[in-house]
Amino acid sequence: MAMQISSTVPAQNLDLFQARRASFKCQQSTLKPASTVTHSLKSVGTELTKKHLANLEKLLQKQVPEPINQTVSQPTPRVSNKGSLANNRRKNLLEDLNLARIWSETKAAEEMSPRHLNRLQRLLSKTEEYSPRNHLGSRWREYHGSNDWDGLLDPLDENLRREVVRYGEFVQAAYHAFHSNPAMSAGKPPSPQQVSLPDRSYRVTKSLYGTSSVGLPKWVDDVAPDLGWMTQQSSWIGYVAVCEDRREIQRMGRRDIVIALRGTSTCLEWAENMRAQLVEMPGDHDPTEIQPKVECGFLSLYKTCGANVPSLAESVVEEVKRLIEVYKGEDLSITVTGHSLGAALALLVGDELSTCAPQVPPIAVFSFGGPRVGNKGFANQINAKKVKVLRIVNNQDLITRVPGIPMVEELNDNMPLAYAHVGTELRVDTKMSPYLKPNADVACCHDLEAYLHLVDGFMASNCPFRANAKRSLVKLLNEQGSNVKRLYTSKAQALSLNFERQGLAASGCLPSPS
Repeated sequence: MAMQISSTVPAQNLDLFQARRASFKCQQSTLKPASTVTHSLKSVGTELTKKHLANLEKLLQKQVPEPINQTVSQPTPRVSNKGSLANNRRKNLLEDLNLARIWSETKAAEEMSPRHLNRLQRLLSKTEEYSPRNHLGSRWREYHGSNDWDGLLDPLDENLRREVVRYGEFVQAAYHAFHSNPAMSAGKPPSPQQVSLPDRSYRVTKSLYGTSSVGLPKWVDDVAPDLGWMTQQSSWIGYVAVCEDRREIQRMGRRDIVIALRGTSTCLEWAENMRAQLVEMPGDHDPTEIQPKVECGFLSLYKTCGANVPSLAESVVEEVKRLIEVYKGEDLSITVTGHSLGAALALLVGDELSTCAPQVPPIAVFSFGGPRVGNKGFANQINAKKVKVLRIVNNQDLITRVPGIPMVEELNDNMPLAYAHVGTELRVDTKMSPYLKPNADVACCHDLEAYLHLVDGFMASNCPFRANAKRSLVKLLNEQGSNVKRLYTSKAQALSLNFERQGLAASGCLPSPS
């Protein structure tokens, strides 16, 4: 045995190994009844076991809650005044913190955090998913503004949210149709514009054109001959569509006629926007009331005829009158929607359509990022004609504050820049979105896709962004990627998503110039 140990253990450690081996032999297993263990070791093990069991019993007794109606009085320890004051201060501090509210907001913010890759991937990978399209039925007039959307805006009704987003997408279709083929021939009437509608239950029945009354100097063509369609006087600006799907008509409770108008795109349209002086509207008006006036540039684009196209006013009135006659006897509604310049023109369209026929269907205007259009007299005229206007306004959008000078309309209605807004307001805020930078630039705050993103996530003015928002982030990243928070853009890149391959960005379409 000694030879075996010495062969594997160094000589200098041999004595130590043998001593440890000998002590190991003395310790027998306590599981064997035949093992020889001293009485002292048994007593020590018994005492330790009892001690552990006593401690466990005390711990279990502490965790059992005491009954509420306890009849046995317990001696209460004396607490000094200083201790009670300190406890009261701690209690008041906790009450002031309102931890329940903070926890709910923190939880909501955590759910919207970029760390939740599953949610981000869902919003980026989905194609077309919307909020529920419930049956409007007999309430369609309420959602169309018969009561000025009273009680539906704050908090925002889910059915109204879906309708607002849906009408905004009609305007997006107008943008995409124009940028896919913006040029017009100056020598012959234009062919009908191809429009890819977001809602296939509608059919386009008429193309609309806007013509500027101002022209660029001839030297502009010599200096920049490649501007092309940017300098043309007449341009395709929108369309008229009507719902023809029986199921959708039944869901909405009526047959809907939509007039969708895009925003500023050409140089001459920008020039018309700068003509901010107020001019009187044509027609007879009550001399005892404030005379309605509108911006000169907007009225020019609305009333001016082109070389081969009628004016916007003539086209839209003629088509709507035809559709009213075609669907005579049915429940009809007229919805005019537009963004930026299109929102301003939508008010002029709604004002004129209200008197185009003896019995005109209810008219509602959904305005996205619209500027001021006229004075207080024009606003009074719109209200008197029962044209319902819902203005969707971003709190950071500067376009909604022009033209005009703040407070001028309250001082003198006859001043040149005494502009006033029209209708009911739905106000959203870029800073409420967890995806957009709080210091997003002017273009992002006015962008139509950013508007639809904010409306889709809006619940109420005092609530955070909707955690179950349905709208995809792909368009927002494509059009406003520089204004999306870097964490989200980096996470989107990490997910290796190819947006163009998904077919969500229309090929050949420029982003919204707004």
